[in-house]
Amino acid sequence: MAVLKPGETLMGLSLAFGGHLTHGAPKTFSSTFFRSVQYELKKDGTFDWAAIEKLAKKEKPKLIICGFTAYPRIIDFKKFAEIADKVGAFLLADISHIAGLVVAGVHPSPIAHAHIVTTTTHKTLRGPRGAIIMVTNKGLKKDPDLGKKIDSAIIPGLQGGPHDNQTAAIAVALKEASSAAFKKYAEQIVANSKALAKELNGYGFDLVSGGSDNHLILIDLRNRGVNGSVAALALEAAGIVVNKNGVPFDPNPPFYPAGIRLGTPAITTRGMREREMVKIAKWFEMVIKEVENEKLPTNKEERSKFIKDFKIRVAKNKKLAKIASEVRGFCKKFPEP
Repeated sequence: MAVLKPGETLMGLSLAFGGHLTHGAPKTFSSTFFRSVQYELKKDGTFDWAAIEKLAKKEKPKLIICGFTAYPRIIDFKKFAEIADKVGAFLLADISHIAGLVVAGVHPSPIAHAHIVTTTTHKTLRGPRGAIIMVTNKGLKKDPDLGKKIDSAIIPGLQGGPHDNQTAAIAVALKEASSAAFKKYAEQIVANSKALAKELNGYGFDLVSGGSDNHLILIDLRNRGVNGSVAALALEAAGIVVNKNGVPFDPNPPFYPAGIRLGTPAITTRGMREREMVKIAKWFEMVIKEVENEKLPTNKEERSKFIKDFKIRVAKNKKLAKIASEVRGFCKKFPEP
């Protein structure tokens, strides 16, 4: 609302390739009130810079969004800035997932490259549910009133008033994020993610882009013949919570995607390190192997019945119950702080 008028063009990564709903996905406010064009990833799960630049030059968006919800690699903000500058667009870096990693210096910062930086505060930043919008020096150089425009777009544009308790809680989280202990925590998040990715690769899991540079791992389960919805339900029955997630070039509908998404911040907060990733990966293999014969029907009407029946079956599965018991015992050694 601060930089676009209704009907003007924004450009973001397609939801199906790891973007976010707010980056121009169909049926959201970001595509209902604004014209949305979407870029995609290459077959290897990384950016096609030539295609992104070609699309930007063709569509001339006023706003380009980078920073994603399901991208396991380092983001090159400089390259996005070069493309945005060529077409005169504002560059918005949404670092909601990686803010804690950026603060700790284990992921490059977008501050020198983007005009606007947004983040939620409850992911790797490990704070309360909330968000921060920042205007950079580059943004103020492009539009000296950008900060004021964003403030006005929020109140009265979208909100009626601030939530002071949330603001105070965010302040506490930022104080914690400036400590040496937080830096070690963020470094361990990445170390755990890389270790878990290596172990999962060893079991033959197909990781999007082949691994992880940050906190996040995206697994394409098509080579195992298991649907992401089925896998997520089975893993939860075994005491391991992930979410079903679309993968690049996913042939399945959004409610029944081919993949699952997982991250290492929460288990790192509990004190788990690389050696624990070995055990977790083994449990992943055991669970997926247990449900490899559970084929999701292709017929739309049959799918919901299958999922309903599958929930009952996994709740009674003795192998999964045994793993869940092991997971509970394992987690007791790593109590929540």
